[in-house]
Amino acid sequence: MARDTVETHFAEAVGALQPGTPRDPSLPVRPGTTLTGAQCRELFEVQLGSRLLDIAARELRAQGEGHYTIGSSGHEGNAAVAAALEPTDPALLHYRSGAFYLARSAQTGRLPEEGLRDVLLGLAAATEEPIAGGRHKVFGHPALAVIPQTSTIASHLPRAVGVAFAIERAKLLGVPGRWPADAIAVCSFGDASVNHASALTGFNTAAYGEYRGLQLPLLFVCEDNGLGISVRTPPGWIESGHHPLLPYFEADGCDLPDVYDTARRAADHVRAGRSPAFLRIRTVRLMGHAGSDVEMSYRTRREIVADLELDPLVGTARLLVEAGLETPETLLARYEAERDHVLKLAAESSRRPRLESAREVMEPLAPRSPSDVAADSARVPPARKQVFRVLPEDEERLTVAQAVNRTLADAMALDPGVLVFGEDVARKGGVYGVTRGLLRQFGMSRVFDTLLDEQAILGLALGAGVSGLLPVPEIQYLAYLHNALDQLRGEASSLRFFSQGAYRNPLVVRVPGYAYQKGFGGHFHNDNSVAALRDIPGLVIASPARPDDAAAMLRTCLAAARTDGSVCVFIEPIALYHTRDLFEDGDNGWLAKYAPPSRWAETHVPIGRARSYGDGRDLTIVTFGNGVRMSLRAAVKLTKDNKSCRVLDLRWLNPLPLDDLLRAAELTGKVLVADETRRTGGVSEGIVTALVDNGFSGPISRVTSQDSFIPLGAAADHVLLSEHEIEQAARKMLS
Repeated sequence: MARDTVETHFAEAVGALQPGTPRDPSLPVRPGTTLTGAQCRELFEVQLGSRLLDIAARELRAQGEGHYTIGSSGHEGNAAVAAALEPTDPALLHYRSGAFYLARSAQTGRLPEEGLRDVLLGLAAATEEPIAGGRHKVFGHPALAVIPQTSTIASHLPRAVGVAFAIERAKLLGVPGRWPADAIAVCSFGDASVNHASALTGFNTAAYGEYRGLQLPLLFVCEDNGLGISVRTPPGWIESGHHPLLPYFEADGCDLPDVYDTARRAADHVRAGRSPAFLRIRTVRLMGHAGSDVEMSYRTRREIVADLELDPLVGTARLLVEAGLETPETLLARYEAERDHVLKLAAESSRRPRLESAREVMEPLAPRSPSDVAADSARVPPARKQVFRVLPEDEERLTVAQAVNRTLADAMALDPGVLVFGEDVARKGGVYGVTRGLLRQFGMSRVFDTLLDEQAILGLALGAGVSGLLPVPEIQYLAYLHNALDQLRGEASSLRFFSQGAYRNPLVVRVPGYAYQKGFGGHFHNDNSVAALRDIPGLVIASPARPDDAAAMLRTCLAAARTDGSVCVFIEPIALYHTRDLFEDGDNGWLAKYAPPSRWAETHVPIGRARSYGDGRDLTIVTFGNGVRMSLRAAVKLTKDNKSCRVLDLRWLNPLPLDDLLRAAELTGKVLVADETRRTGGVSEGIVTALVDNGFSGPISRVTSQDSFIPLGAAADHVLLSEHEIEQAARKMLS
């Protein structure tokens, strides 16, 4: 459907309207509604602005000055949803919720021109756009409590549940949150997205929480136009297929009073009961999916015309004219004047500065403030003796698992906003006992078990982080993380990028990972793939091997999350959790003392700093995780042949410790990379590339695990990197 067809229809339909008897604008615009004439008039202006933004988007695109033409035409009834809410209610919006955004902007007292300019600057990819700064066209603004979302596949629904959860959890903990205590979260999305796994996670998690008695004030809003680009949503699917435990409301999105009244009932239900609800708004889609969409290739002319006859902008104009609040002539004059105004604003926006360098583009991606992180990581909890029966530093030397446990307890004692959660982490204390005792120490409001859904776990964390808390979720195994990777890639790591730091989701995801554990194996419990994590821009990947590093690096990740809003994945090597010995049985060489708070500053491990073992001058073995222990053992065997090796534990897989890597390489002139991940897509590829790109010209070799999934039992030894392979590769390089 062409834009000129939509505009022509509006002019003809409004021109044919017959004025009614004048009505007091303070009264309902028609019998049976709570929407007053004055409100209807205000919302018409919002709807008109949204429609004209779509016209301007296509005009800019035709001129080569615009980059986005997915519009909100036909969905303008969502302006009434905004009107039914408080302007401080956090909103995660569908890309067709343009009228909602403009209505929210007006609710906060901003001039109409300000909301329009926000969107136009986004369409033109201008740096002055207030949320993404020209990086993407999204609806978002910190002053409007609108959290930017690309929302293409409902990936924001798990986060929306987390936001609702965090509103109530902050009150329960008595810690300051980002949102008012009586706020509710609202999340809009399209009908096609309802079928996506991330949407189903959102609905199910909300219903599960309600079933368990949790307070989750969240309004799901499905803007149902019956189409996902060209694929039809079966009639009746949304009303039949919504979650049965979510109270269901439905409104005609082309009838403004119906949307307003229904949205108010739904919002009142959510606000009063602090419980989730589902609102379906039946809409139409005008002007196709986007500017490049040829609707006639998959829709009949009759279908297109039928949608046009339901144009919500015409519907609101009809209300105003029939109530005697406007005449057709004034509305048409208003349309033309506003059209000229919006197109003028669009032309001005297209002349504003745009991003001009990689540095500018990447500036908000993952800022680092090392000195502030170091200072934060050294902060001491005020009442540690009330938390620990025996202070950790007074215990005997600890294992990796024990070091992580004590560090989490210290972190929770320091910051009342720290939450530890995941499957089995509370009552059981984790599959490997890493979180044992935390429930007793800090209570179920801060340490709790979740349902078995990794998207739900990360969604809760993302919502909690953006709401002012510091979540430390556990994904039970590395292989399970891949079930929910888009929550890290598309949601967590992109938020600062799309909001220029106005919104952030501080996050430390603990993940038991890697292989080599005995007696409990197979691919899903012995996974050695981190490739999908390493290509996520800005993501911090910590990979401690030893107990002292585990404690210090976890403090660093928590401090970076709190200080910089960093998104961190903390991979804990399962096979080293309870390891005690290094070279011989009973030597306790893999244990370490817990540093007392007085030494936290001096033992701080900055992001991107490696750890070197030995002062060998013949060969540098670069490794991480389980490879550290294997490489140290191999290096000792080589000393018997008067070969001296140094072992470099990277500790951080992203960003790689480049300076330390180059320094260690140059000291020996030869590098062997011992990589327990796969040969293809493994960490070693990045290490070798970094060395070559930065001018290292000495010999480089690598030994890795095979390009294979990991089988059960002893068969795993055939495909995993071994200590013997490291030793043999080193001998070959030294021969």
